[in-house]
Amino acid sequence: MELFEAIQRRRTTNGPFLPDPVSIEHQRILVELAAMAPSHFNSQPWRFVLVDDRGIIEEVARISGESMRRLMEEGTFWKRYRPYFRFSEEEMDERGDGIHIDQLPKALKPFRRQIFSNTGQALMNRLGVPKILAEDNRKLVAGSPLLLAVLLDKTEYRPGELSAFYSIFGMGAAVENIWLATAQLGMGMQFVSTPMEFPEKWEEIKGLLKVPEDLELMAVYRLGYLPQGQRRPTIDWSSQHRKRLSQYVFRNTCAAPTEDASDEVFAGKREGMIE
Repeated sequence: MELFEAIQRRRTTNGPFLPDPVSIEHQRILVELAAMAPSHFNSQPWRFVLVDDRGIIEEVARISGESMRRLMEEGTFWKRYRPYFRFSEEEMDERGDGIHIDQLPKALKPFRRQIFSNTGQALMNRLGVPKILAEDNRKLVAGSPLLLAVLLDKTEYRPGELSAFYSIFGMGAAVENIWLATAQLGMGMQFVSTPMEFPEKWEEIKGLLKVPEDLELMAVYRLGYLPQGQRRPTIDWSSQHRKRLSQYVFRNTCAAPTEDASDEVFAGKREGMIE
């Protein structure tokens, strides 16, 4: 696979993985490619924990599901992430960002634009939506053959100092290397984010992984091989749209947005990027 194709094919996997274990060879490839990322003075501040122990995965799944239920029941999820939700293709085309909620339980479809209101929240709770989503979330994590915990060395990651930015920048590059490699290996990847919403839940994860004092747990991802024709979750969204060039690229100064199609640097090159 060419690099450009891998970048364009990279996706977040919202659905289940195959039950097959991720081969040791593929696990090695992922972390070796992560190590090729740039870092400040080649400090390589990242650390990784590869988790294939079923007991630990099941516990992380339980914590993730409980966190999802709380987020939904308390309305925190919708309030916190409201700016990112889109409800039509037209809105996605215009904005070019966010997520398009295109799959909802039948009972909720007539109320999709009211989910941010108190009435919508009460309806979802009455219909048991938080519990449904929590169980969906638990099953997704529990069904993952591999979890990847990403940590930073605290001698490099010092919040409040410039070193923290350098460390996070390097970590992001390392994780992107892994994500791009999954496209080559027929794998998928998703951020297990809900436990981070509750400090006590995140502490539970740290305890499961036996994180020492000199490391900071930054993120947990689930990975596995992708099935064909996978079933979508109960509530799902798509996020394949991207902003137009004029929305995020400038020429020479921030006062001059580039043109979408006619800019001489970009025109005529996009079609030839992938053969």
